[in-house]
Amino acid sequence: MKLKHVSQAVLVAAGCALLPPAASADGELHLYNWGDYINPEVLTRFSEEFGVEVSLDTYGSNEEMLAKIQAGATGYDIVFPSVHMHDIMYQLGLLAKTDIGQHPDFKNIDPDFIRAETDPNAEYCLPYAWGSVGIVFNKQVAGDVNSWQDLFALAESGKKIILLDDLRETIGIGHIMNGTSVNSTDEAEVEAAAQYILDRVDNVSAFSYDVIPLVQSGDVAAAHWYVGANIFVQQNPDILEYVIPEEGATMYQEDICVLDSAPNKENAIKFLEFYLRPEIAALNVSQQMNGTPNVPAQELIPAEIADNETIYPPKDVLAKLQIFKDLGRDLQLYNREWTRIKTAQ
Repeated sequence: MKLKHVSQAVLVAAGCALLPPAASADGELHLYNWGDYINPEVLTRFSEEFGVEVSLDTYGSNEEMLAKIQAGATGYDIVFPSVHMHDIMYQLGLLAKTDIGQHPDFKNIDPDFIRAETDPNAEYCLPYAWGSVGIVFNKQVAGDVNSWQDLFALAESGKKIILLDDLRETIGIGHIMNGTSVNSTDEAEVEAAAQYILDRVDNVSAFSYDVIPLVQSGDVAAAHWYVGANIFVQQNPDILEYVIPEEGATMYQEDICVLDSAPNKENAIKFLEFYLRPEIAALNVSQQMNGTPNVPAQELIPAEIADNETIYPPKDVLAKLQIFKDLGRDLQLYNREWTRIKTAQ
């Protein structure tokens, strides 16, 4: 899953008080991750096996995480950047070389998920998890929703919808509907993708990550959100549903990276090695309900997850999922258009 915009820090070692990341000490590991984007049981097992006190602090976006690290935040050992942010952090010299790709168990990783252009041999980071970004909706309020067109039709009919507060994800919808790449750096294409959203912005109730309670209650009919919505669909199958829009969608992938400034590098590398185990990756998927690059882990995943085509899409659907790349200075095009969208709402 990718539960964004959760700010509470959670210490998972038994009997520990809530604390910010501390200075280096024996037997510690400090993770900085997206919201609830890891099964707590994974951290508990690592803590118990290695005698390491594990802490978890959370962020709401790649940009928030990068800004905090660049501002001098110390004490964090591991971060979970999306692939394009993995590339950016490498270029900024923020990542530690781990040689995780040389570990014997790295054979478990599907090579198709070594996506970072700056790390083709996985010398730095370990592919962690992936999934689609589609639509979660309240079936009782929205009826059937199968496409982005259906989502905006709901808004035109007076029902509330929410889009993600994410410039690339939301402008990406415009690209998908216009038939252009979500990584386009053509100024006219980026402007046209943004205009697609601008033409509909009056019918968008909000740009937000915090949507599940609103959709579940029916206050909002549908929202742009992550495949991790399946957790809530499983809990409320008569109310909620998640769909990959038929026009296509984006997909995300996060990697596990050790910071060059990490005070506990040895423990951090142990965690990467620990996460190579199929049973650990499968344990995470069983709670997170997203995809794993760990091939043997897929044999250990519960059937209701492995057979769910919104989590593991068929090839024709997978072919319609686009993943973001680092755009370098061309990201300024998106920043400019995002400002135009946000100020127009």
